[in-house]
Amino acid sequence: MSSTLLNSIDWNASPLLPVIAQDVISGEVLMLAYMNQEALALTLQTGLAHYYSRSRQSLWKKGETSGHLQHVKEAYLDCDSDTLLLKVEQEGVACHTGRKSCFFNRVDVEEIPKEPEIKIEAYSITDKIYHIIQERKHADPKSSYVASLLHKGDNSILKKVVEEAGEFCFACKDGESKEIVYEAADLMFHALVALGAKNIHPSLISKELERRFGLSGIEEKNSRNEH
Repeated sequence: MSSTLLNSIDWNASPLLPVIAQDVISGEVLMLAYMNQEALALTLQTGLAHYYSRSRQSLWKKGETSGHLQHVKEAYLDCDSDTLLLKVEQEGVACHTGRKSCFFNRVDVEEIPKEPEIKIEAYSITDKIYHIIQERKHADPKSSYVASLLHKGDNSILKKVVEEAGEFCFACKDGESKEIVYEAADLMFHALVALGAKNIHPSLISKELERRFGLSGIEEKNSRNEH
């Protein structure tokens, strides 16, 4: 991409640019993601697609953990200099569900979505659950427990979190290891539903714990008061 075109991007007005990834051979649209200035620079430097995750609030290289890299063959900026089109050679699949394209849910006609081509194991269990929770936002509340909680709203979700926290505490008091693990899983699951409802990825919790690591409780509290 020419320096003239790159300089036409107003990163102050649009710090995150939508990016469409398209198969360079078939023309199939594979996914929509976002790039900040650093992600675009890395993409152009390396020839591999880098994006910025809004949910994780961090830079990521497509396929870094799964091996499903995107080799950028052509890159285009649209007429308003606020959207990018990448024509890529896709290794493996583009979608975290194991499908070639993220666009597999047809809405203009009744059609069963294509089955995943492969099973992706690169994601952690919390990441998988978070993605499922996001998908359940569009599901029928009558057929999905998560959808029913999300449909009812914050009060129902938070009531379940409090309920599960209480059951976890009682399990710890009783001292039965199996029951403690079971109730802890229930509590973590419902906490993930609450996070999903607010579009907060669990990796942000991990980052916060990493920030606190090595700090005493007093230091950590003082650091909060400084902000």
